[in-house]
Amino acid sequence: MTISIRPEVAALVDGAVAVRRDLHEHAELSTQEHRTQGVILEHLHLLGLDDVRECADTGATAFVRGAKSGPNLLWRADIDGLPLMEETGLPFASREKAMHACGHDGHIAIALGMAEALQRSRAQLAGSVRLAFQPAEEHVGGARRMIAGGVMDEPKVERAFGLHIWAPLPVGDVSVVPGPVFAAATHLRIIIRGHGGHASAPHQTVDPIVVAAHAIVALQTVVSRSIDPEHTAVFTIGRIEGGVRGNIIPNEVMMSGTIRTFEAAVLKKVLARVEEILRGVTSAFGAEYQLDTSTLPAVVNDPASAALVAGVAGAMLGADHVSASRTTGGDDMAYFLEAVAGAYFMLGGGNKERGITWPHHHPKFDFDEACLPIGIELGLRIIEEASGSRL
Repeated sequence: MTISIRPEVAALVDGAVAVRRDLHEHAELSTQEHRTQGVILEHLHLLGLDDVRECADTGATAFVRGAKSGPNLLWRADIDGLPLMEETGLPFASREKAMHACGHDGHIAIALGMAEALQRSRAQLAGSVRLAFQPAEEHVGGARRMIAGGVMDEPKVERAFGLHIWAPLPVGDVSVVPGPVFAAATHLRIIIRGHGGHASAPHQTVDPIVVAAHAIVALQTVVSRSIDPEHTAVFTIGRIEGGVRGNIIPNEVMMSGTIRTFEAAVLKKVLARVEEILRGVTSAFGAEYQLDTSTLPAVVNDPASAALVAGVAGAMLGADHVSASRTTGGDDMAYFLEAVAGAYFMLGGGNKERGITWPHHHPKFDFDEACLPIGIELGLRIIEEASGSRL
């Protein structure tokens, strides 16, 4: 497949790769992205963008002011790593107790490449483009702090775009879908309270470990027996803690997990069934429960913006390289797209021939750097189409 990349973008590839590898080698966790922030700010200052500043504590922002009148757009790139010890064996593998195992280093490199190309072409740019380098996506909270920090004001953002490098897709492919693309992610924390005692006399206790075990098994029926198979829902308990020694029955057990849904009505049904099951199971054993939840909303693409991205990608890559699929993963790009219309799409980063097939959030995750110039070029074409510019 031959992909048309303008010479100005081709000239940015070596720099984008260098930035990506530097940031990969020095990955930083959510809310701790101080070095990453410094690298980004240095590049933005050198490029001469307007309103270069820190935002959301460890994030950064700036904007390119076009010479012509037009809409004010936002391009978002998340910047944090994950608490994983890297196992890729790459020469630029992370030296830190953190790893870019989700492609955010690539998102930064693409956004900086776009910033450079846009700044050089600002005489032809209609409107403006705000660059939002967002911290704490993996930990959640960064997007809301960016918005509170004014990235969508002065000038007022009218439309927002962004991409996520996606390992399941091969390089040269794009996936974009109208409506929900990333699921709402609901975190739940359950505490089962019983009555502890000596393990040799369980009849004198209400054993919260046994109650928790029954609750976990019963909760697995929420999706399989309460949700219409035509709808999407995921329920997982990923953590359980309780007890200190094998001969002590504890007073309580803590469990935490996640619910993933696309529709509000489905989430409401899941939460109602979780509550009913916990109430019934704990009551049957004479125990009590506490349920706490918090929800990151779904990432919902504006249909017109999704169609714009699909059209631009199809013209650039070929219609057979553009698909429409969604994921039960979560992403706080949701908050930007709650505020304004826009689209978030997947950029292929996998390469089976090179063995780049490990999933996101895995210690061996990597992406093919051939996707970087594609991301820069595609991002510029989206900006052109959305603003009516010809850069």
